Amino acid sequence: MVTLEVAKEYLKVDSSDEDETIEILLKSAVQICADVARMNEDEFSEVGEIGNAAVLFALGYFYEHREDGDRRELILTLRALLFGVRREGF
Repeated sequence: MVTLEVAKEYLKVDSSDEDETIEILLKSAVQICADVARMNEDEFSEVGEIGNAAVLFALGYFYEHREDGDRRELILTLRALLFGVRREGF
């Protein structure tokens, strides 16, 4: 999955001032992507590059919209990104 270093590079963050915040947002991004894909985190970690792209997108969204995010918009985009790996309903 996506490491802190990869996340910081994606977000274009050079300092370590926000490492704790980025780690929290990264964990949240992985969880929401796994939820959208209807998998647990272990299963989701095996999805590969599509999963990584979705996590980075969610991370960027969380980072840029810390105060005014639209969860519905994010979920719809993640569903589109993860369509090919998303499991059928429970």
